[in-house]
Amino acid sequence: MKILVTVKRVADYNVKVYPKADGSDVEIANVKMSMNPFDEIAVEEAVRLKESGNATEIIAASIGVSQCQEVLRTALAMGADRAILVETGAAPEPLAVAKLLKALVEREQPDLVILGKQAIDGDCNQTGQMLAALLGWGQGAFASKLTLGEQETEVTREIDGGLETLILKLPAVVTADLRLNEPRYVKLPNIIKAKKKLLTTLSPGDLDTVLAAQLTTLKVAEPPKREAGIKVADAAELVAKLRNDVKVI
Repeated sequence: MKILVTVKRVADYNVKVYPKADGSDVEIANVKMSMNPFDEIAVEEAVRLKESGNATEIIAASIGVSQCQEVLRTALAMGADRAILVETGAAPEPLAVAKLLKALVEREQPDLVILGKQAIDGDCNQTGQMLAALLGWGQGAFASKLTLGEQETEVTREIDGGLETLILKLPAVVTADLRLNEPRYVKLPNIIKAKKKLLTTLSPGDLDTVLAAQLTTLKVAEPPKREAGIKVADAAELVAKLRNDVKVI
């Protein structure tokens, strides 16, 4: 069984980012970059499936600038067998990513695609669902538990009312949530070994896919600062402020 797992290069989650002076985007110059945390969980799950004997090959894929090779090497060090970079020069929109991944799936013919549920830079939470729709495959979004069989996979996901269990026929698309697993620490020998693993670079043209922008960013700005809280003497004063000042009741 072959698994395709996707990884994205984003600003490290420990780094505070700021908008550019012109408000066109987030400033990432000289900012530490790393693998998207949800994608790291997706890679870990793929590696665990291989270690348990449920998978035979793991392909890590990324879409973006040439520096995305860094996160692909990390995925290889975690246990992926080979990697593919679709170099686009800039981070494309979720629909464009889904179209490129669809072409990559048709090229590689994996039995299962695992993605992080969302990227911490755009927070769109769309690519996995779009990919499943384009492929016509079943999808299990926000997976907190994954059990893989020969012809189907069982996905447990958290919903407002508790837990929901889905049975998906393979091939399928799964997006990883925070509680699916805890990614392993990458050891130095594995990092060295990863440098020798195959990393293929493709272009959108190699996948017969044309990227067309569908979205326009109007402005990127920091959220307004929260005002300091106040104390009220009693419930009557609280109700009065909610009714007269805040006007929520």
